[in-house]
Amino acid sequence: MDNHSHTDTPADAGPQDAPIRKDRRRFLRTAGLATAGAVAGLTIPFERHMPKGMTLAAFADDSPLAGKDGLTLLGDRPVNAETPAHLLDDAITPTERHFIRNNGLLPDSTSPEGWTLTVDGFVDNPMTMTIDDLRNNFEVVTRALHIECGGNGRAAFDPPARGNQWTVGAVGCSEWTGVRLKDVLEAAGVQDAAVYTGHEGADIHLSGDPDKFPLSRGIPIEKALDETVLIAFEMNGEALHPMNGAPLRLVVPGWPGSCSQKWLTRIWVRDQEHDGEKMGGQSYRVPAYPVAPGTDVPNEDMVVMGAMPVKSLITFPMNGAESGMETEVRGHAWVGDRTIERLEVSIDFGATWAEADLDAPVNPGAWQNWRTSVSFPQAGYYEVWARATDSEGVSQPHAIAWNPRGYNNNSLHRVGLMVS
Repeated sequence: MDNHSHTDTPADAGPQDAPIRKDRRRFLRTAGLATAGAVAGLTIPFERHMPKGMTLAAFADDSPLAGKDGLTLLGDRPVNAETPAHLLDDAITPTERHFIRNNGLLPDSTSPEGWTLTVDGFVDNPMTMTIDDLRNNFEVVTRALHIECGGNGRAAFDPPARGNQWTVGAVGCSEWTGVRLKDVLEAAGVQDAAVYTGHEGADIHLSGDPDKFPLSRGIPIEKALDETVLIAFEMNGEALHPMNGAPLRLVVPGWPGSCSQKWLTRIWVRDQEHDGEKMGGQSYRVPAYPVAPGTDVPNEDMVVMGAMPVKSLITFPMNGAESGMETEVRGHAWVGDRTIERLEVSIDFGATWAEADLDAPVNPGAWQNWRTSVSFPQAGYYEVWARATDSEGVSQPHAIAWNPRGYNNNSLHRVGLMVS
């Protein structure tokens, strides 16, 4: 969680002072606790006993979701929050509506000043670079790229699966600005022995132990060299939100969001599958074969998650809304390393399907927007279902493919409407 310090606001402060107050709060969020305390003129006598990441109670009006709009908080240690489907209606997800998935606590500082990224391991030219070095030495690009938590949809598992009970809102497609990971790795000189990357961030383990990582995952070197994977320092034309990885992060579209390491400090090129925190056991792994719900699967039969399955989301109308006899229906569809070829909707519980208008992705790695109009034959209760089919002919299923950790739920999304 961010650390905040108090500044007095004059009684006659007007709207013209709001940007100043906002900038001050932003600085205090991104500064370390000691720095923030000093700037605000505060002494904290027992500061040494404060748990890492704790928000000072007197200033707790700046919530963990400061700068976010309408998100549902699933937990605050670590902070995890999803976006209701109807708030994901934008073609490009605004920063304030992009979900949050943390595994630990925010770094002491998320300021870009002095931040460095190290690329080492099985490379010819190990490098340590500032964010300015990245900007100046590599082509800077802006891409719309979707990120989805591997556990999105876990709340629908039966029997329940352990972990954050995401419904459908742990997904977003913002515009990210940065440099291609491929370009940086090629400058470092990836050696023939390289098979995987390992990623490290500056976030803090929940225990506060500086020797522990809350998350350190990686991707096969083939994916790391894909044109779509970015080292990003901007989100929707502005600096990254602290909860979305400021000041530097990876964006690996189409793969579990855990691959998109936030608060990025190191990319370690390895000659083996990365074995960092949450790469082993059953974390971000699924059974190598179909299993019945509730089955105990041994670790040796679990495989690391890669490209995410085909999926879609209805963002309008809102679930539970009232409707006239005709309405527009719209949303998004996405899939791991493929594209969406067809999006269909049904209003009769899947008995018949009608094809919607489907946009091409604005660039590789972006989700695809779709829309259609539906007419209802009479008043009553209806469900609108959406079904996407990808470029390999794979469609969303009706049922969840169960796994012990509740990953990859890509069953049909549906909304209920009262039609009058």
